[in-house]
Amino acid sequence: MSEPSRTHASLLPSVAAVLAGAVYMVFFLAGESQMVVFGLLVGAVLALAAFKHWRVLDAVGQSARDHQGPFSIVVVAAVAAVCLYFYDDAFVLFLLGTVLVYVLTCLGLNIQFGFVGVMNFAGASFFGVGCYTAAVLTKHTALPHLLIIVLGGLLAALLGFVILIPVLKTRGHYAALVTIAFALLFKTFLEVNDTLGGPQGLKAAGLNLFGWDVGRDIAIGDFEGSFYLGYIAVILLLAILGFIMARRMEDSWIGLNMDAVRLDETVSACFGQSIPRWKITAFTIGNFYCGVAGAFYAMMLGYIAPTNFTFGDSLILLSIVILGGLGSLWGTVVATGIVIIIPEKFQVLQEYRFLLFSALVIAILLFRPQGLLPRPLRGYRTLKSLPGKS
Repeated sequence: MSEPSRTHASLLPSVAAVLAGAVYMVFFLAGESQMVVFGLLVGAVLALAAFKHWRVLDAVGQSARDHQGPFSIVVVAAVAAVCLYFYDDAFVLFLLGTVLVYVLTCLGLNIQFGFVGVMNFAGASFFGVGCYTAAVLTKHTALPHLLIIVLGGLLAALLGFVILIPVLKTRGHYAALVTIAFALLFKTFLEVNDTLGGPQGLKAAGLNLFGWDVGRDIAIGDFEGSFYLGYIAVILLLAILGFIMARRMEDSWIGLNMDAVRLDETVSACFGQSIPRWKITAFTIGNFYCGVAGAFYAMMLGYIAPTNFTFGDSLILLSIVILGGLGSLWGTVVATGIVIIIPEKFQVLQEYRFLLFSALVIAILLFRPQGLLPRPLRGYRTLKSLPGKS
C-alpha cells in the first residue's frame, strides 16, 4: 500500500467517529420524548463500553492524534452540519450556541488549572465581567461590537489582577479560597449596585458586525434560517481561534514551562523558573477567554442578571474541566456538550442539576481521575527530527 493510501486509511477511524457522533447528535437533539432521549443516552453508553472493550476507541484516539489538522477540520464541519440541519429550530440553535460559549470559557479555565495548576473558582465571575462590559458599552457608547467583545476580555483579565496578589502569596486550597471569596463578593456587588441594574440586571444590545445585524433572521434566496445561525458562526470562529491559541501555547516552550510549574513548583524554582510569571500568564489569558465569551453571550442572550454568575455556575464550569480531563482541550469540548446538553434534554433533571454535577465529579474523581479524554504525555522532537539536522 502506498504512503498516501496508508495515510488515508489511518485517518478513517477518527473521521468515521466524528460522522457517527454528528448523526447521533442530530437524533438526540431532535428527540422530544423523554423516553426516546433516555434510550439514546443509554444506547450511547453501551456502545462506548463495547467499543472500549474491542479497542475501537484506542484506534480512534490514535488516528486523531496522528492527523490533528484534518481531524479538527472534520469536527468543525460536523458541528456546522448539525447546526445547519436545525436551521430554523431556535431552541436547539441557542443550545448549541451556549455550548460553544462554554467551550471558549472552559478552555480559559483549562489554561489556568490544567496547564499551570491555578484553581479558579470564580470562572463565572470573570464571565460576568465580560457580560456586564458588553451590556454597559452597547448601551452607552457607539463602539464597534467586535471591539466591545475584546474589551470584555481585557477588563476580565485586568480585574483578575485584583486577586492575583493573594493568589500568588498562597498555594493549593488556600489560593482556591481566594477565588471563592471573590466569586461571592462579585455577585453581592452586582446585586447592590443600582448603576448596573441591581438584582434586576441589564439589557444588552444584539451583536452588530460591520453593519450586519446578527439578531435578524437569515434569508438567502429561498433559504430562511434562524438568526441564531449568525451567532453560532461568530462564536464558532471565536472558539476555533481560542482552541488554536491554547494548542499552540501547549505545544510551545510556554506550555513546557507551565507544565513544570504545575508538576512541582519547588523543583521549577530551583531550576530558575519564575513561578509568579507563569501563574500570572495563565491566569490573565484564562480570564481573557472568560471575558470574551461573556461579552458575546450577553449580546446573544440580550439580558443579564446577577443570578447568571453565582458560585454554583463557577462550579459547573470547573466540573466541565475536571470531567474532560485537566489540560485536555478536546476533553473540554466533549465534557461541555455533555454537561450543557443532557440536562436541557432531560427537563426532569433541571431542579437537580447541581446534585447531578456533584455526583458526576465525585464519580470521575473516584473511577477515572484523569477525565474522559486524558491529556496525552508531552512529546519531544529530537535534534535528528528537526529541519536541517541529519
